[in-house]
Amino acid sequence: MKQETNGQERGRAKNRSRDHRPADQNREKKMNRKPENRPEKTGASRPQPKASNSAAQKKNTAPGRTYRYLAYVSFKESRKVYSFGYDGEDLKVNDRVVVETVRGQELGTIVKDGEPFLVQSCGMEIKPVLRKATARDLEREQENIEKAKRALAICGECIKMLGLDMHLIEAEYTLDCSKIIFVYVADERVDFRELLKELASRFRCRIELRQVGPRNKSKIIGGLGMCGMETCCSRFLNDFDVVSINMAKNQLLALNIQKLSGQCGKLMCCLKYEDAQYKVMRQGLPKLNAQIEYKGKKYRVTSMNVLLQQAKIENKEDVQFLDFKELWPDIDFSDR
Repeated sequence: MKQETNGQERGRAKNRSRDHRPADQNREKKMNRKPENRPEKTGASRPQPKASNSAAQKKNTAPGRTYRYLAYVSFKESRKVYSFGYDGEDLKVNDRVVVETVRGQELGTIVKDGEPFLVQSCGMEIKPVLRKATARDLEREQENIEKAKRALAICGECIKMLGLDMHLIEAEYTLDCSKIIFVYVADERVDFRELLKELASRFRCRIELRQVGPRNKSKIIGGLGMCGMETCCSRFLNDFDVVSINMAKNQLLALNIQKLSGQCGKLMCCLKYEDAQYKVMRQGLPKLNAQIEYKGKKYRVTSMNVLLQQAKIENKEDVQFLDFKELWPDIDFSDR
């Protein structure tokens, strides 16, 4: 048995006295203990949330760069107009200009006379007109069209090699060739990560794959409608409104989906053009197949022509074609 020294005995006694110390005393000592070599944190060093929010608000509402004039520009065959800032005075309608967009440098056309620039209170950034297009810019535009055709073929080969279920529509280079945009249609979402890697290794520039719907596809490709004219979407429409089957019902058209659908397979956009007028002309009139009484007999309304203001009524014994004024004399049709 080993013999303990005086130091060891004193250490053991100290530990025993520490173990038998009341729990409240230990807790109080721990609370009063301060970490060594650590600076105390004060409230002044913490960022105040109000100050940070006000700083972010100031950043959002801070005015961007100002210009002397606003130039109105459209791209390609689109009729949608975008506004850009410009400091010169030499721009006229139909002038070609190089502008800075979100996609990069693009070539556009001035479609409207410029107006004095007003500072935007909403904090939106106005992109600048870089310069008036030079002969070199116009040549580069034609070169990019030819390069885009070759890029479309290469991308099609990559899609076939990877077995992706997507249909390419067009390819487009930005003016400085720093970016190429591929537009495609697909029924479902496509995982094109491998395709992006393959295209980036071949073209050595930024790649954007943009999926569009069938209506946008028809707008890009174009064609002839049932009326014999060019489709509305490719001719003058910029945005697509919602078209429902109720618009066809309101115009008393036969509910034949094939005849009511356009090239995109959706309901034709022209169904919306006269919908509001048909609603006005049908105010107060009964629905089709409704029962009415005429000269003491009950009839059923089988068809109506709101443009000629005539209706066809019939029962088991009789069929008649009558004017709206004769059937419903209480309704004023003078403003329809």
